[in-house]
Amino acid sequence: MAHHRPGNGHWLWFPLMLTLLVSASSDGPRLRHDGNGGSWWQRTVFYQIYPRSFMDSNGDGVGDLRGIRDRLVHLKDAGIGATWLSPIFLSPMVDFGYDITDYTVIQPEYGTMQDFEALMAEARRLGIKIILDFVPNHTSDQCEWFRRSVAREPDYSDYYVWHDGREDPSGANGTRLPPNNWQSVFYGSAWTYHPERGQYYLHQFTAQQPDLNFRNPAVVEEMKQVLRFWLRKGVAGFRIDAVNHLFEVEDFRDEPETGTDRDPLSYGFTHHIYTKDLLEDYDMVYQWRELLDDWSREHPEDDARIIMTEAYANITFTMRYYHSVVPDGSTGVSKAGSHMPFNFLLITDLNRDASAPDFVFTINKWLTYMPRDATANWVLGNHDQPRVGTRFGTERIDAMHTLLLTLPGIAVTYYGEEIGMVDYRDAIASGPSQRDDEAGEAFIVFSRDPERTPFQWDDTANAGFSDAPSTWLSVNPNYRELNLEAQKRAERSHYKTYQELVRLRQHETFRQGSMIPVPYSNDVLTYVRELQGSDTFVVVINLAASPRTVDLSAIFPRLAEQLTVASSASTSSYRTGDIVRTDKLVVDGNDGLVLRSIHVSER
Repeated sequence: MAHHRPGNGHWLWFPLMLTLLVSASSDGPRLRHDGNGGSWWQRTVFYQIYPRSFMDSNGDGVGDLRGIRDRLVHLKDAGIGATWLSPIFLSPMVDFGYDITDYTVIQPEYGTMQDFEALMAEARRLGIKIILDFVPNHTSDQCEWFRRSVAREPDYSDYYVWHDGREDPSGANGTRLPPNNWQSVFYGSAWTYHPERGQYYLHQFTAQQPDLNFRNPAVVEEMKQVLRFWLRKGVAGFRIDAVNHLFEVEDFRDEPETGTDRDPLSYGFTHHIYTKDLLEDYDMVYQWRELLDDWSREHPEDDARIIMTEAYANITFTMRYYHSVVPDGSTGVSKAGSHMPFNFLLITDLNRDASAPDFVFTINKWLTYMPRDATANWVLGNHDQPRVGTRFGTERIDAMHTLLLTLPGIAVTYYGEEIGMVDYRDAIASGPSQRDDEAGEAFIVFSRDPERTPFQWDDTANAGFSDAPSTWLSVNPNYRELNLEAQKRAERSHYKTYQELVRLRQHETFRQGSMIPVPYSNDVLTYVRELQGSDTFVVVINLAASPRTVDLSAIFPRLAEQLTVASSASTSSYRTGDIVRTDKLVVDGNDGLVLRSIHVSER
């Protein structure tokens, strides 16, 4: 990557513009608090656990709730304050739990309701919040509701989206065609004919995941009862899956073709303007938020319950999940929505080829569009995306965590990222997830199994994950060197860097301070975190493989002449406590530095 010095003036307008924006505008890119004045969910780090892969307690090769309970102390040690569990409910596991048979029964592979209650008790003891994955868009085709709907039982006939289909103009025997050109996310038509009912049913995902009909008030109330069931169990909130798929247009019109993908069975064949991001999707989130807020008011002895929403959508659509839009000059009242509409920009908009200007643009994109009273969040990885070390390169793992954990707002970590786990391309599950339908080949090609391999606890058999002869997914063979126990013993490691950053982000400047991001060059990303009356921090991330020399005083002139290293990458030549010059800082290749300028009242 090309290296540019800041002295040519090309970058000098950035700090001026952003300083004005941050200090003069309440809508600028800075940390904000909601009406809770900094509630627990705004201060903590969230950690996603994929239950099948975290810890196996009974030797069957599959992770379970007892395993999570037994290893929950690891989250405490890492500084994690909340964890959301991928689905743990009864399921035939066609999509590993995202096809639910019963929303109030624990999947037997994972344990029992007593195991869940024991997990909740341990979490309370450790001060860790539990968030559940709520999958409202669809159920399993084995769900009792679907079976009753197939049979046209009066109370369930319209629980799902059914259609007679279109007449086949070439058919002489009265055969029917799918109602329209809608595709499944997983390839193929989004419609499957059910011979017993004599109609097509909609499934935006696999054919074994029929879509619920949220235009039916009974379905809406049924799903609210599911939320109340788990609230009574003490959960702190819900991550809502595929929330922008809940509603479809009522007239089932064809979607317009994109013109870029000529395969009519591919999800890229059409623009999904009639099956995604409808206004009704947002209203449903507002209703769920109202339910949780009512519950919190009725149970003031407990902390606020929260909603996290998953929607891969454009930035303006995503921002609507925070709350409803009230036109300027209107006397209407905005409806509260998701506390955390997941911010996937670090995943979707950046990769190992991204430059420092790309990073600044992406960060500012979220902060600029975010409502004034909202809290930012940053998601660096999840169960559907290649791991951080695979996407950005293993040499940049610490630098990416430096970014994640020093940005304003909430950080979300996927299990195993704290030790630098990477994808294992040979890990493809056997069993119910392997389909032999028309989507099977595409499923293998785009399999998400490589990023779901078992957690690497130590260098014993199966990385300490299980005593079974084999595990549901193969353990990455690099576990003998890359594991938690080894990193805890080492003087420096990904894990120890992660711990240090989590501790550091509890500083009031990171929790409440403003942020000024500047692309120092194509290779070097910098930003300052400031809070009046408190320490100032500067973050410097070198995206290049070789060292770069940076003059921080040229872009942040209010800094002290010397700074103290507060955090560095595990391979950095700098150690915590080192003193560096502001005007002549040499940053190692792929290093992520956090530098502290200690507040002096006389300065």
